Formats: sequence, C-alpha cells, structure tokens
Amino acid sequence: MSGSSRMTVATHALTWMALVCPKRDDGIVTSEEIAVSIGTNPVVVRRVLGGLREAGLVVSQRGRGAGWRPARPPESITLRDVYLAVEPEPLIALHASPPNPRCVVGRGIPPVLRAAYDRAEESMKAELAAVTVADVLGETLA
Repeated sequence: MSGSSRMTVATHALTWMALVCPKRDDGIVTSEEIAVSIGTNPVVVRRVLGGLREAGLVVSQRGRGAGWRPARPPESITLRDVYLAVEPEPLIALHASPPNPRCVVGRGIPPVLRAAYDRAEESMKAELAAVTVADVLGETLA
C-alpha cells in the first residue's frame, strides 16, 4: 500500500501559483504549466485543482485565457485547508471488511482504533493549520 500524493501535489501547485501568478498581468496559469513543475500529467493537476476549487482555494477560468489562480492570498491558505480539500478519506482506514463480531477483539477493536486514529488525525491537522502556502514558498525559496 502506498500513501496518497494528492496533498503534496496540491501544496506544490498552490506554492508554484503563489510564485508565478502575481508576476502575470492576468494572474492565470495553466494546468500544463503547473504539471511541468510537479513532474506529472496535467490531468492529475486538474483533478487536484478541482478539489481545491470546490473548497474555494482556487478559481478556474474557461474560454480564452483559460487557467487557474489562487482564490485567496497565500498567507491565508493553510496546509490544513489544503488537506481538507483534497483528502476525503480518513488518514488511517479501519478494516477493509468488518471483523468477526463473534470475536471479542473483532467486536471491540473498531471503535478503539477509530478513536485513536481520530486523535492522531486531529493532531496532524493542528500542525498543518500552523503552516501557510506563503510559509512553504518562503522556505522553498530560502
């Protein structure tokens, strides 16, 4: 099993946009341009940007001059915002199929693990809330 890279792709895209968009008259970049920086397919970028758009973190423009731009300043977008926009599943999943309800462990372990996993995820979200896209850009350029 490998982890999801949606968060990393989304953060990379937003960080690149924070650098490039202000330098452009129209403030618009394309998914193809973003994909070159990330080293992935533009379709992957568009999927991730779609989640960011639904969360109000980016805006898309269709037609002539089509592309993407941040919806908010990079100082106001936290990595928690990004995470919530692109990671719909819990950080750690429970059993793929229900454990045996006749087994004392099988019956009792799901709520215990879910509570522990939820606490861990909340701790991670708190850490992500302390870092903005502007912070990532600043440290990246340093």
